[in-house]
Amino acid sequence: MNIAVIGTGYVGLVTGTCFAETGNNVICVDINEEKVKMLRDGKLPIFEPDLDVLFERNVKSGRLKFTTNLSEAVSQSKILFLALPTPPGEDGSADLSYILGVADDLGKIISDYKVIIDKSTVPVGTAEKVHAAIAKNAKVEFDVVSNPEFLREGIAVEDFMKPDRVVVGTSSEKARKMMGQLYDPFVRQGNPIIFMDERSAEMTKYAANSYLATRISFMNEIANLCEKVGANVDWVRKGIGSDNRIGKRFLFPGIGYGGSCFPKDVQALHKTAHSSNYDFKILDAVMEVNDIQKHVLVHKIKNHFGGNLKGKKIALWGIAFKPNTDDIREAPSLYIIEDLLAEGCSVIAYDPEAMENAKKIFGSQVEFATDLYAMLKDADALAILTEWAEFRTPDFEKISSLLKTKTIFDGRNLYGLDQMREAGFYYNSIGREVVDGK
Repeated sequence: MNIAVIGTGYVGLVTGTCFAETGNNVICVDINEEKVKMLRDGKLPIFEPDLDVLFERNVKSGRLKFTTNLSEAVSQSKILFLALPTPPGEDGSADLSYILGVADDLGKIISDYKVIIDKSTVPVGTAEKVHAAIAKNAKVEFDVVSNPEFLREGIAVEDFMKPDRVVVGTSSEKARKMMGQLYDPFVRQGNPIIFMDERSAEMTKYAANSYLATRISFMNEIANLCEKVGANVDWVRKGIGSDNRIGKRFLFPGIGYGGSCFPKDVQALHKTAHSSNYDFKILDAVMEVNDIQKHVLVHKIKNHFGGNLKGKKIALWGIAFKPNTDDIREAPSLYIIEDLLAEGCSVIAYDPEAMENAKKIFGSQVEFATDLYAMLKDADALAILTEWAEFRTPDFEKISSLLKTKTIFDGRNLYGLDQMREAGFYYNSIGREVVDGK
């Protein structure tokens, strides 16, 4: 099939590349000339495991192309994906200006039947708004479909190529048939393509992300309570996760959720509820808990040092909101760094992929290291903010020899308590006993 993907952000690039991988002809459109030139030169602007391999192969084969010319892309394609940003507005609602702006342009361009697909995360009712925006100028038949993405950063290529399910919202039998043919290569193992109406598809995306965010916030509350009553959240997590009604995933406590999806999607669903005169009390609590959790680790650090952090050097392992990505949007690390700087700390940080993005925010306020051990020299404490694989089995003797005091604050519960006790560290994690290092 001939496909245009409008927008070359995270979702657009993964979508376009993976469709090209299954033999489709894909042309990706972006108004950013510098970005398009970069992509034409074979360079990816984001880090995502395995995407580079598929990207290089499909660019080389000619199945994956890039342009700034929307008309050119539309004229060559029967299926048009809208993979445009929907940032939160000041009131928390999703900003649809990018999507509706392109929809208005499409109405003036399309000259034969097209299936126009909302791939972006959009509020309930957006498909109707997109349809109306296109219909103002369009003189040909077209359909607007809702097809939300369920990609997890760090394993997005695998998620796209082997989806748990594909959700398609359409009331058109013609569009339904085309979408079924398009996704058939991805569900050959039997995972479902679930067809529904457009509004239900839009709601499904928000409901999924908000529920996962709720699980995370619930476990963070349980972890905080465990600390007060002397329970170990690791055992609690395993105890409830083995119940098949609950399951094991998204039950790890930590320093709050972040990224490009959960914060804005929870906010947007909350705004939708408010606009519909519905008081969504659970989402109020989820957002409040997450806001508090981002500051928990700094409270622990401050309490340990007697309430005064001025002049302390704190080393940070991890900046990205999760491992295997360079994405720092709404990352808990950003709030933690801001808190530490406000307390008068000097901060040195290391991350395998996200440091360039962090430099754009903090500049010279934060020292960025290239070696995860050398940065520890004379630091008063190490704080772990992202669970990168390379942090899981470090050289603790080397850490001991470099830190001013053998002190670790672990926002991701990477290490065993007995292990830290035997190594003689002061070790303060989330929802577990504090190891005093003595």
